[in-house]
Amino acid sequence: MDVADVAPADEVETRPKAAPAFQRRMPLDPGRTVVRVFLLAAVVYFLIPAYWLLVASTKSIGDLYDSPGFLFAGFHLWDNLVNLTKYDGGVYWRWLLNSAIYSGVGAILMTTVSIAAGYALAVYEFRAKTLVFGITLGSMLIPQTVLAQPIYRLLVAIGLSNTYWGVLLPQIVFPFGVILAVVYARSSLSREIVEAARLDGASEWRIFRTIAVPLMIPGSVTILLFAFIGSWNNYLLPVLVLNDSSLWPVTVGLSGWNQSSVTIPGLQTLTIIGALMSILPLVVIFVSLQRYWKKGLDITGDRF
Repeated sequence: MDVADVAPADEVETRPKAAPAFQRRMPLDPGRTVVRVFLLAAVVYFLIPAYWLLVASTKSIGDLYDSPGFLFAGFHLWDNLVNLTKYDGGVYWRWLLNSAIYSGVGAILMTTVSIAAGYALAVYEFRAKTLVFGITLGSMLIPQTVLAQPIYRLLVAIGLSNTYWGVLLPQIVFPFGVILAVVYARSSLSREIVEAARLDGASEWRIFRTIAVPLMIPGSVTILLFAFIGSWNNYLLPVLVLNDSSLWPVTVGLSGWNQSSVTIPGLQTLTIIGALMSILPLVVIFVSLQRYWKKGLDITGDRF
């Protein structure tokens, strides 16, 4: 290397030295720390019962009382599943199928009605629109326990007691889903798009079916999830309407087993393993629709 190629010391560019790692760290934000601690506590609060349910499902009736609640003992998960299948002719799986019918069909009906009603409230202008929206919003404040008895008497009067439709029809009206649908319609469907479609000669039904519904798919999935979970956990209405045990959903069936376990100790392990199996469909639904669900929640957060 020639001496001429070496720059003089005074011409060498001086660069600031990088700060040490401890100086580059972001200062602690007390607000964020409190939020993180709260979220962590909430996660632990919700996961502890699920963990106990998983551990208890692997225990026999003796281990259920003789071993610590949060520690595994003998692994009897398969034996408990076999006993669950054999008990009372496998009625548990019939209850699980009934819950799938009530929740699946009911969620589809609720989502369809909610999307149509929310689209109408968001797009159309008509008299008493504000009143209709206010009544829909106010109906969310009425507890379901208050409505259960009148709905039951109405179903008995029209002959739908102890039938599948007696549980499905009252679930069609979903005020919370209607409110969400209004938010999604206003955020994803502008009036310019609707007016342009009308100028092109599209009918109102075609606009709703080919333009509004595809644009509202993320919101529809979110409404579907809320409707499915609400239907799956529904207990009060089925226990009033259904007298035939073969029509019970899994919530009513497990409740009956839990009450009978006082005199039949073996039912306690069946109730626990049955409760574990009943949450698996919810996990599958959430995981499979997670992408749409997150997008729908983002839209809701931006508009509320």
